[in-house]
Amino acid sequence: VQLQASGGGSVQPGGSLTLSCKASGYKFIEYVIGWSRQAPGKEREAVACISPGGGATFYADSAKGRFTITSDNLKSTAYLRMNNLNPEDTADYYCAARPGAWGEVLTSQEYDYWGQGTQVTVSS
Repeated sequence: VQLQASGGGSVQPGGSLTLSCKASGYKFIEYVIGWSRQAPGKEREAVACISPGGGATFYADSAKGRFTITSDNLKSTAYLRMNNLNPEDTADYYCAARPGAWGEVLTSQEYDYWGQGTQVTVSS
């Protein structure tokens, strides 16, 4: 299982970014895939996840109303669209996956596979 994250960068408060996670080495529609983030000095936080096939999603309270997770099964890629970013969103963002049926991922420890991080910095 390989997960390749990209799309991080620096934006001003109120700005937007879209992260991408290209998956390979497994059958994409048989895994829950999601995003977690880790800010300096803080624990890794599960942000959003999407069911195998893309029919269901779950968001942490910090992401609700601002972040949208989607997936493209043909491209084996998941996306995280982040709007109205604020400095508290500054972190390394990781895509992750776990096999099996849909279930909301509440903690990062529930994932089995991880990609490398992509850095998001929100500052003026």
